[in-house]
Amino acid sequence: MNRLIQLKNTTPLILLALVCCSLVPTAQALTPAPDGGYPGASTAEGDNALFSLTTGIADTAVGFDALYDNTTGSWNVGIGASALASNTTGQQNTAIGTEALGANNASFNSALGFRALLMNTTGFHLTAIGAAALRNNTVASDNTAIGADALRNNTRGPSNTAVGSSALSSNTVGNDNTATGDSALSSNTNGFLNTATGSRALMSNTGGGSNTATGDSALFSNTIGAQNTATGHSALFSNTNGVANTATGLGALQSNTIGHDNTAVGEISLLNNTTGSDNVAFGHLAGHNATTGSNNVYIGANMQGVAAENNACYIASIFGQTSADGIPVLINADNKLGTNTSSKRFKDSIKPMDKASEAILALKPVTFRYKKEIDPKGAPQFGLVAEDVEKVTPDLVVRDKEGKPYSVRYDQVNAMLLNEFLKEHRKVEKLEATVAEQQRDFEAALAELKGQIQKVSAQLELSRPAPKTVKNTD
Repeated sequence: MNRLIQLKNTTPLILLALVCCSLVPTAQALTPAPDGGYPGASTAEGDNALFSLTTGIADTAVGFDALYDNTTGSWNVGIGASALASNTTGQQNTAIGTEALGANNASFNSALGFRALLMNTTGFHLTAIGAAALRNNTVASDNTAIGADALRNNTRGPSNTAVGSSALSSNTVGNDNTATGDSALSSNTNGFLNTATGSRALMSNTGGGSNTATGDSALFSNTIGAQNTATGHSALFSNTNGVANTATGLGALQSNTIGHDNTAVGEISLLNNTTGSDNVAFGHLAGHNATTGSNNVYIGANMQGVAAENNACYIASIFGQTSADGIPVLINADNKLGTNTSSKRFKDSIKPMDKASEAILALKPVTFRYKKEIDPKGAPQFGLVAEDVEKVTPDLVVRDKEGKPYSVRYDQVNAMLLNEFLKEHRKVEKLEATVAEQQRDFEAALAELKGQIQKVSAQLELSRPAPKTVKNTD
């Protein structure tokens, strides 16, 4: 046995170091020498420990076949039966546990636990703590596994971090994943750039990439969906291959399966959405009733919406609130909100409307009811038909993104009505002035006529013969 474990071909440098150490006055050797201590600062304890060592220095092997094949590797620590057994030239490895780093021949690895990093051959910068952690890793590097079976099946996937029992246990070639929690990302095989924090977070993910799940069972059912972010217990729980979704809050987007580009912030917001996409919900229960509709916006608590509607917008705390000094808010076909401005500093080519407003005189106001999918109550409505208005004056028509008539610019109609009213008002004023002038002329003529009549009456009175007196003879 002494022949098998004795260091051979000791370099002059090592001899010089040993001589110098022996000359230091304060250095004291233990008497008797400790069991398992050998030249070259190596320690071996156990059958066949450091069996093949040649020039390696500062190695520590404790256990049956520990560091058995090591020849020139240095600064390695193998504690446990067959720990680092196949290492030959790798350096600065630490293996604690039966068969830990058993096949290793690389450097800068640490394994703690039964069969931790068992199959590693050339991967480096690896850390495995826990039974079978990184067990099948062969050539991948820069992985960290803490927990029983963490990253167990990884072979070639680099730069992964798994903390928790079975975390990333199925990963084989996926890279740059981070899993923290029991069974987090446990089904992942080749997905990459995923982050799972919480028990069973992203548990079913296989090939989806760039997902972030924080919370128990967050993104639990996701398989190949990518670029999703789930924060909260069961957030995006049912998502399988939906992409680019963001869910923040307990149960947010919990039922989503293949819907994409949804954003839900708030407890159980968009809870029942399954296949709807491009929806936005902010607040507790926001969008709760939505299922398959898309392009909807729900802002405010309890803005629950309708199951399968599209392109709807609900905003809380507006209806019933008075803004005494406010102005109307308008929206264009690009969904941009804004207001009309009336200040001169925002306008060019200002001129009187004149006859331009006369176009409204050809418009045909109608009564109608909206279709039931728009207004189930069928309330009576009063207004104009955009297609009819277009025939009269296209400038009064609001168009959709396809350029089709969509609505009428009623605010412009109001301005035109005002102009027509003012024109008619001026006509009335002119007519009233004419009538007043005619009245004055009539009154003057009447006064003159009265004067003439009075004059004639006076003359007639003067021309009458004087009355005669008849003497009564009776």
